[in-house]
Amino acid sequence: MDTTYHVHGLRNAIQSSGLLEEHQNAIITGGGPKRPTDPDQLAYFIRLITAIRDGRRITTTYNIVVLFIITVLALFHLRGKARTLKKRTRQAELEQRRFRRTSRTQTGGDREAEDASLSPLSSSSSSTAVEGTAAPPCATKNDTTNVQIDIERVPLLPSASSPTPPAGRTPSLGNLITAWLMYQPRPPIPLINKTLPPNGTSLFILSFLALNVFYHLYRVPLEPAYFFAFADRAACIFIVNLPLLYLLAAKNQPLKLLTGCSYESLNIFHRRLGELLCAEAAVHSLGMLAFQAWLAPDWLLDGTTWDFLRNRLALLGMGTFVSYELLYLTSLASFRQKWYELFLASHVVLHVAALVLLWFHFSTSRPYVAVSLAIFVLDRIAWRLVIKSTVVVADVTVLPDGDTLLLSADWDLPSSQLPPPSPPPPKGLFGLWSSCARRLGWTHRGVKAGWKPTDHVFLTVPALGRTHALQTHPFTIASAAPVPVQSSDGVSVTHAWFSLLIRAQSGFTTDLLHYAHRHRSVSVRLDGPYGSSHALHTLEAADDVVLVAGGSGIAVAFPLVWALLMDDDAKTARGPIKMAATSHAEDPKAGVPSRRVHLLWIVHSREHQHWIPSAMWDDLVSAGLDLVIPGPTAVEGRPDVGGYVGGWLFDSASRGRDVGVLVSGPDGLNRVVRNTCAGALARGADVRLVVEKFGW
Repeated sequence: MDTTYHVHGLRNAIQSSGLLEEHQNAIITGGGPKRPTDPDQLAYFIRLITAIRDGRRITTTYNIVVLFIITVLALFHLRGKARTLKKRTRQAELEQRRFRRTSRTQTGGDREAEDASLSPLSSSSSSTAVEGTAAPPCATKNDTTNVQIDIERVPLLPSASSPTPPAGRTPSLGNLITAWLMYQPRPPIPLINKTLPPNGTSLFILSFLALNVFYHLYRVPLEPAYFFAFADRAACIFIVNLPLLYLLAAKNQPLKLLTGCSYESLNIFHRRLGELLCAEAAVHSLGMLAFQAWLAPDWLLDGTTWDFLRNRLALLGMGTFVSYELLYLTSLASFRQKWYELFLASHVVLHVAALVLLWFHFSTSRPYVAVSLAIFVLDRIAWRLVIKSTVVVADVTVLPDGDTLLLSADWDLPSSQLPPPSPPPPKGLFGLWSSCARRLGWTHRGVKAGWKPTDHVFLTVPALGRTHALQTHPFTIASAAPVPVQSSDGVSVTHAWFSLLIRAQSGFTTDLLHYAHRHRSVSVRLDGPYGSSHALHTLEAADDVVLVAGGSGIAVAFPLVWALLMDDDAKTARGPIKMAATSHAEDPKAGVPSRRVHLLWIVHSREHQHWIPSAMWDDLVSAGLDLVIPGPTAVEGRPDVGGYVGGWLFDSASRGRDVGVLVSGPDGLNRVVRNTCAGALARGADVRLVVEKFGW
């Protein structure tokens, strides 16, 4: 098979098939074939072509290696999923046993078990700690009894008088390794002032970068005269990584099923890979220019550097390079925060422009460009605009703090036994595609078909004007996920109560807040839901649960707490009566303690407590929730998050129970909880951590 290598800045394009076998080949020029006659020139020429050919051949194996890595991660995910499923099944069985035992106890069948549940080691966990009320029980650092403390007077960082709680068993080597991987360093990276991710994430990213460096340098001559091969290899690395870059950016992707990680969890890898490709593009572009201007042998060149820059291939390459570099610059956090709307619009335009320019720039890149473009188009148009797109009329209410609004709607979610409503007649090509999608059943994948805790949607509000008509903004669904209810005719029907908590920052959210002051409802388009069940499954499999929410992170924590304590499966296990699940006691005849659910919600101002109705908190507390809402940080200062989480972890570890921990909030809060869990894990506790990070 002949492969044409387009050489930027050379007199010609080099045709390499059969070169090594016959040791002769033509350099195709505008004036006809010409061969290097000098033996040194021929040796140089052959070595250069060999390096280029080796680069093309070697990099074809790159995606096989990436696929192998994904397969290994998928196997680990399946192993963990099987373990989690086994623990969830055991938890359900224990709940059923506890429910049966408690039912007999409270109907008079066994009064001794009820008396045992009131042992001195137990205390009620159904207390709510809000400003002006008693705090829930919190284990002290040196004692296993519960002590009432003034949570509104505790500083953010643990003081020297707050010793770290000991763990329940001797840590294993696996615990120490996992704790180190979980730990997140505190100091930012010098110069660029970026916060480091957890050690495990950093190690994986560094390993991935090392793999790319290996592919870039393997069998590449590093002498200046062969710098063309080095720059050409950079282009190869760029091209073979391109589909992975777009796959990591897609909202609908198979990596979620294979690894259990939603696209937002994989976003850090998308960003680091994007930075790598921008660096490779710079090496390729500047390297080709340097080779043409200074490093290439004179006999190999045809024309000046200006002739090189006017070449069609060079112009297309520079256009591709500029497009991807602009994509990187507009993706920086500082740019996104100031001009989010411009970031959204430029991302789509620049991606399409870069792929089109790259298609014409280099013919051997076209298979990779086609795959990348297919991923981009299917994700953006087929899935996001049709399959997962839903239009609803929602109520908008400005909450008491004046800077937050509640966008809410409700609808029935019929089961598959009920026929879907008849769609309006399609109009145009887009309508035809929508009709086909409905016939294939794809439209039932939108938010109107339900969602799961921690899921989010992308919101578009055309009523705000043309500027916002094509913009999509992500928000976590703050309401509990709908659970099917069996009707009298045997059909499962669910009513969904959907709500978003939206804090006004600038741009879109401020415009929407102003709109909410003048209107009570608005038509919106919802793209989603997106997310992963990993957090819910991890917490369901744990003996005890700890959730920490900072500010609007309650939109993540509240649906999880509701799913753990109030969904039908949980209510079936607990029964209609208040049972041992509302205490910290062990049922001696059931042989197992009930699961405890703790929630620490940190709010900035007193008005933020109204984001969640107090009646809902009352229901959750009655179902067994330990709720801690310290005084607002604007008045009381930040609470000792590490002390609270460490106390709960100590209490569970001392009883030989594993704990599922979830934190959702700003980076500082996430780091404190992460490192507290890492410390407990290093001392022998059994902790599983899930971090739902703010930002996109």
